Amino acid sequence: MNNSRVAEVALDVSSRERERRYQFSVIWGDRLDAVFADVAPYYDFASNLASLGLCNWWRRRFVSFIEVAPGARVLDVCAGTNGVGIGLLQRQPDVRVFALDRSEAMQAVGDANARALGFHIESIINDAHKLPFPDDCFDVVTLQWASRHLRVVDVFSEIKRVLKPGGRFYHCDMLRPESKPVEVLYSAYLKACVSITALVFRSGSDAWYCRDYFVRAIQMSYSAAELTDLLRNIGFSEVSDRRAPGGILACHQAVKA
Repeated sequence: MNNSRVAEVALDVSSRERERRYQFSVIWGDRLDAVFADVAPYYDFASNLASLGLCNWWRRRFVSFIEVAPGARVLDVCAGTNGVGIGLLQRQPDVRVFALDRSEAMQAVGDANARALGFHIESIINDAHKLPFPDDCFDVVTLQWASRHLRVVDVFSEIKRVLKPGGRFYHCDMLRPESKPVEVLYSAYLKACVSITALVFRSGSDAWYCRDYFVRAIQMSYSAAELTDLLRNIGFSEVSDRRAPGGILACHQAVKA
């Protein structure tokens, strides 16, 4: 990007990040922790059911994009129930996978899932905004289904810091659709899915409280193209993406120069 475009992207991102933090700071605190503690036992099943099977399909597709060499050190940020880490170990059993998540409940399920398949994943309970690792220590960092709940610039900058030079960052998430009609339909579908899931699984009060948040978090997130610009602006190189129809979801990859 030329200098004027870099400045334009930085200004837009800064403004949006301030607004996201203002709108969601309360929910990003204890509320979201309580939601994931509540839903952890049925998170994978409910996500796949609500997405009509697409959640698992996209996770497998995302894992298939990840280039990982034997013996590589991999950090899965916001690892949840360890779906990505398990998928990588099934492909390459001798990689060393670290799973970082702030939810002990989600990681407890993830640890059980890994052990059931004979895998060991090193779990770290920590906030993704300040990774507890030295500079230049991972070959690969992954992040799936979480950036809409994060201060994106802070987390992506931390990921860049802990990657080795030449290391790769892989990201996949639901994003803001590229067209308004698609966004309207997508938002209505998401709101219905969240409400039905909360009802069927008898979710607690925090999950009910956050129903609208899960839709607004996507509406205030980035499109696939905007996220590509953001990654370049942070200083990643070789940034590319693969998008679902309508831009409702995308996988990005980027390299630390």
